[in-house]
Amino acid sequence: MKKRATLGFEESKAVFGLLRAEQRPLEEIVSDFNSFFSHGRQFIPCFSISILLQDKKMLSSTQRLIAFAILQQAYSSQKPSANPFISLLINAACDVEAEKYERALILQLLQLFGSDGSSGGKELLKQSAADYIKSFDPSVHAFPQHEQLQQQYADKVHPERYNSPLKDSSVRNVIADPDVPRGFDVNSSEFDLQPGANPKLSSGDRDETVLGLLSNLALEGLGPHWKRPIPPRLPVQDDELVWLNPVDNHELLWDDGMCVDTSRGAAVRDLIAKALKGPLAPAQQEQVLLELANDPKLVYHCGLTPRKLPELVENNPLIAVEVLTKLINSPEIAEYFTVLVNMDMSLHSMEVVNRLTTAVELPSEFIHMYITNCISSCENIKDKYMQNRLVRLVCVFLQSLIRNNIINVKDLFIEVQAFCIEFSRIREAAALFRLLKSLE
Repeated sequence: MKKRATLGFEESKAVFGLLRAEQRPLEEIVSDFNSFFSHGRQFIPCFSISILLQDKKMLSSTQRLIAFAILQQAYSSQKPSANPFISLLINAACDVEAEKYERALILQLLQLFGSDGSSGGKELLKQSAADYIKSFDPSVHAFPQHEQLQQQYADKVHPERYNSPLKDSSVRNVIADPDVPRGFDVNSSEFDLQPGANPKLSSGDRDETVLGLLSNLALEGLGPHWKRPIPPRLPVQDDELVWLNPVDNHELLWDDGMCVDTSRGAAVRDLIAKALKGPLAPAQQEQVLLELANDPKLVYHCGLTPRKLPELVENNPLIAVEVLTKLINSPEIAEYFTVLVNMDMSLHSMEVVNRLTTAVELPSEFIHMYITNCISSCENIKDKYMQNRLVRLVCVFLQSLIRNNIINVKDLFIEVQAFCIEFSRIREAAALFRLLKSLE
């Protein structure tokens, strides 16, 4: 399996957590680093750390000290020339623009290559980065020339372990932000800007940026994308075979009717189909009711769907009542109720609902919606004769529901009262109004 050439998110969090441990001894940080990353995997996190060190604004002072300690100690068991980051350490130690405590620490780290575990090296690593900066005395440190360090530690430096042939054409992983002004202090939360300006950079934003960089740094940098167009196909000759790439995206087709007893309920299914087209003869109607009474589960095999319910209600309301009564515990009963509420109001639909209210316990929301639909239908009809007829039917229907305690009058009192007042010229509406007044 090919090893990852970049750090994962959890690995990036581990590296950044070590860089922020400014109060912990350096030897503990290095030990945790060696424990988290195996020897063959250490180059990737070390390379990412070296990228962050190239820009002095990326890391704080203590984070830079910890980073240099990791780069040196990760390869401390080898010769200095075998450390792939020895040139970076030497250049940083000779950087006259860097802080003196940073240069001094790097020089002491370089001396650890040949110390063989001396007490001076142990004392250095027992300090934390923060303590080292606090106790630093520049007067006791001398800084040699670059040539001297180069000759002492990197006279036989091995070539880079990773060197892309496109490295010279690549953009650095980290580039300076042109919007960040000069005078920005990485250890401060504010920019040193002109009077009147007050942009701020929180430490949380900087930490989030560094963590994101660790997770996305590429060894080769941001290289150019070389476009390689697909070469054109040669024309097919008359005596050649054309190469075919058949598509084998086959999908399974399930036969839901396999092994189903198709004979069950065949007679009821045929009679229901006839009941959708017109009224059944009394003998046929009796046969359907008897079959459903003997085997209530036949209702699931009779072929009645919610979409076909209005036809059954209008042509054979008694059978519709029996079917809906048997389906009352079905998961699809809500769909049947929705269709029944939204169908055109008629004598048969009111008969079905009225019989259902006495046969089973219907949801109050369904009954209220049906009553509202009935009242709305009466108000919207244009034909006066049909309007008077429907109003009488609705009033009788409502009186039956009220007297049988099917509905709570208080829930619909205002709506029904307004309906009675609007059609008070009709005798049944006046009677319904008096019934409402008696219940107040």
